Amino acid sequence: MKITNEIVHHKAIALGFDLVGFSKAELLTEEIDNLKSWLDKSHHSGMSYMERNIDKRQDVSLILEDAKSVISLGMNYYVKGEFSNLPEFGKVSRYAWGKDYHLVMWEKLDELIIELKEIDPKFEAKSYVDTGPVMDKAWAKRGGLGWVGKHSNIINKQIGSWFFIAAIITNYEFESTPIITDHCGSCTACIDACPTNAIVEPYVVDANKCISYLTIENKGEIPNEFKDKFEGWIFGCDICQDVCPWNKKFATETLVEEFRSTENKEIELTTVSELTNSQFKKKYFTSPISRARLKGLKRNAEFLDN
Repeated sequence: MKITNEIVHHKAIALGFDLVGFSKAELLTEEIDNLKSWLDKSHHSGMSYMERNIDKRQDVSLILEDAKSVISLGMNYYVKGEFSNLPEFGKVSRYAWGKDYHLVMWEKLDELIIELKEIDPKFEAKSYVDTGPVMDKAWAKRGGLGWVGKHSNIINKQIGSWFFIAAIITNYEFESTPIITDHCGSCTACIDACPTNAIVEPYVVDANKCISYLTIENKGEIPNEFKDKFEGWIFGCDICQDVCPWNKKFATETLVEEFRSTENKEIELTTVSELTNSQFKKKYFTSPISRARLKGLKRNAEFLDN
């Protein structure tokens, strides 16, 4: 039996994905040119891994030899919740309130691939969630999940930008989904709202200035030039998405139970200094917060508290 777009869509939605799109596994020429320009300007800061595997980022057939299509999937993680905005608490990016999205999506992607193989054993696939040499945003755009907003996140007309992205590279040939045109227009809300001026031009984020990078991926100290500019963020930052008109109008709460927790919405700064490494690992074992490591979280807390 042949696997169709409709079959993939139906099964993906049943597993908890909200968006499904298809594109041909072609070379990402323009996207790679933009990536190289971004790297040349050192906008990637300490993320040296972005410099590696450029060939695979451009050509997914180097990942799956007989690649013909890329299936892009989006999973809504939005949860309503207000911050206390008290100075003794640090705010956590909404994506990290619940369970680590990698753990949730990896499991669902495996299930989806197994179910599709049961329909046609010739179906081959490799899936990625933000952890391999795959330009997931580029494929999401090509697969019609949405357009790249000026904050560099993918925006979807129906649910805004609060969604995780996954990519499945497959040897199957699917009908491509129409590409969605840019609907940001003249809006500069995200650019104007960024307290560290990290969006250096529309669609371009300089990680050296980005609160999300500085509090998560960054392994060094936070430059003093950003003192009193973090607006209370201890892990990540949602400012550019919070102010986006598409999110204000269309954001809907996720149905994925693992993302619906607000347990890690805020962190009391004084408790961070008292955490031992074993306590940190136990508390944040299945949370994205573990990515910052205890050393990073303590650095962030001290930066906000001093």
